[in-house]
Amino acid sequence: MFNPDRLEDLQFSTEKQIMDRKSARIKAINLAEPIVAMANADGGYLAIGIEDNGDITGIDDYEENINELLTVPFDYCKPSVKVDVKTIDVVDCNGKANHILRMQVFPSDKVIANQSDVVFLRVGDKSKKLNFEQRLQLVYAKGVKFFENQPVTGASIDDIDLKYVTNYCQRIGYEKGDAEHYLRHNHDFITTQGDEDLVSGSAILLFGKNPQRFFPRARIRFIRYEGKTAEVGDRMNVIKDKKFDGRILDQLNDAIAFVKTQIREYTKLGKGAKFQTIPEFP
Repeated sequence: MFNPDRLEDLQFSTEKQIMDRKSARIKAINLAEPIVAMANADGGYLAIGIEDNGDITGIDDYEENINELLTVPFDYCKPSVKVDVKTIDVVDCNGKANHILRMQVFPSDKVIANQSDVVFLRVGDKSKKLNFEQRLQLVYAKGVKFFENQPVTGASIDDIDLKYVTNYCQRIGYEKGDAEHYLRHNHDFITTQGDEDLVSGSAILLFGKNPQRFFPRARIRFIRYEGKTAEVGDRMNVIKDKKFDGRILDQLNDAIAFVKTQIREYTKLGKGAKFQTIPEFP
């Protein structure tokens, strides 16, 4: 197991998700890449002063550059990245007393970019540059933004079933106003920007007249197979395939009710000479 406090591990451990070696000659702008990538993932350790092949070249001969490297988490990362820096006494590959720098990069709950607003993510032993869609997914994954809170292009209050919202308000005991008041004053279901109403994804998914118009894949699919494996081709063994569309709450209720019809029940005589019905699955 990798031990960041053991020199041999820093020197010879295979570079991986949480470990990378860098020469003390590296430019600050280039060091930002693995720091950003690790901060966006699970954090990690950078051993500065050790070459890729494990040779210890140290940091003592590169004092000016090291001083600039120490500013990278603050000056080259947006927002700043939390790190912990430790100097370790070593003997370099020339047999001289020297030092290496071990930089621990802590994971961030925000999405980190470099000074050029490029986002990287540590994947295996690589720092992967993210495109727009991948960057957006990282934003959602970290909870910086939530997909369901974003406005839905082309949606308006006319796409909301206000009668359904009224029934929902009655079920949860909401008495501060009517259905439209609830949508405008709770959870940002509907917000106003200028003269335009912005309807969120959660409003459409929960209360929309036809959520699949905007989110065609927002559905539940139930598939049942004969046996214990899923076969394809002429051996396909699907015996039930059903999709559930509509609003999220309706989907859930319909899917649960349907699943119950697909579970066999066994009746047996139990304690007290009373019959008990036991489902095939709990």
